[in-house]
Amino acid sequence: MGDEFAEVELQDGKLLLWFPLPYRVLILIIAGVWAWGLNLQYLYSLRIDVAGLIKYTRGAPDRPMHTSVYRVASILSIMLVVNLMIFWRYTAFDTESVRRWEMLPGLLLLGLIITLFLPFNVLHRDGRYRLLKNFRRIAFGYIDREQRFSDLLLADVLTSYAKVLGDLWICSCMFFTGISSTSMPERQCGGTYMLPIIIAIPSAIRLRQCLIEYGRNMGRPASERKPHMYNAMKYASAFPVILFSALQKDTDASSKGLTGEVALYRFWLLSVLVNSSFSFYWDVARDWDLSLFSASRSNPEHPFGLRQVMIFPVPSVYYAAIFLDGLLRVTWSLKLSPHLDRYGDLELGIFILQFLEIFRRWLWIFFRVETEWTRTETRMGGDIVLGEYPYKSDSE
Repeated sequence: MGDEFAEVELQDGKLLLWFPLPYRVLILIIAGVWAWGLNLQYLYSLRIDVAGLIKYTRGAPDRPMHTSVYRVASILSIMLVVNLMIFWRYTAFDTESVRRWEMLPGLLLLGLIITLFLPFNVLHRDGRYRLLKNFRRIAFGYIDREQRFSDLLLADVLTSYAKVLGDLWICSCMFFTGISSTSMPERQCGGTYMLPIIIAIPSAIRLRQCLIEYGRNMGRPASERKPHMYNAMKYASAFPVILFSALQKDTDASSKGLTGEVALYRFWLLSVLVNSSFSFYWDVARDWDLSLFSASRSNPEHPFGLRQVMIFPVPSVYYAAIFLDGLLRVTWSLKLSPHLDRYGDLELGIFILQFLEIFRRWLWIFFRVETEWTRTETRMGGDIVLGEYPYKSDSE
């Protein structure tokens, strides 16, 4: 066992020297930009008008939106690679040098933030300002009636970056308290409960949005109101996971009963199971409009558990997405818990799981946008002929 821990510590040490926490945050942010570009490109190939769905008016309507996203992602990637190479050059992977040169990744993070606010007509100013307006709006849990889907999509993506936001807080806290942000992450920086609060913010934003939508639908049939309340309950189910995780970290090992370590762990595990199951059900049944959990799952008019209108080419794509979403939902819910971060040997595992959650959200977006497109076309009475693959049973 000692040899295993020594090996893990060695791998963790290499990670800290090659990719300190600020760089890992930057990598995950830029990976998200690339992922969004891939979403847009493939959906564009299916003739799904994502710009129309999110109510984004482009300066050059004839230019596909993904080309602009790729341009931004390329610039950010070049900046990251150049900065990282300079960091490696001057630190030579020496522990003390890595701690001293914390300004390099810090300046890059600061530069990215400043770039968002640049008033000059460079780096797609309209897109940057639109993103800032959306962020400002959803930061307080609001939803614009005209840009509803855009606000919900961005807020959902933010929940997948909850742990990355926590890491960003840790970097900032360590930097401003005199602890090098490129040293071993101090996950209790700012107090035991500060990190859990930061991680909970995205879920709190979505919870408030759901309650706003529930209020807007007062006076309408219960079938239109209740889903918003159930959705609010789904996001609220993330709070016990985070709370019991923080309590475990702060509990006395000698405590017994309901406040003891064993009881808190069991409460936490139950919370994880509820949250991951609820979230997985909602992804499949509500966000993707698939029939897997409904009585119509065996309807001969569509493949088992799916639906009749499917824009993606083959049913196996949907089944693969369901499987991966379920698998990654469970895994991510476990690692969402801050108390697991106290073990230094999990730094690499945490980073991998954060990356996998971004992958899960990237996958989720394809089917969420497809669902919104088919709903919109149905409401408008349009014919969904673009890339649609209506299912036909063998008897037809």
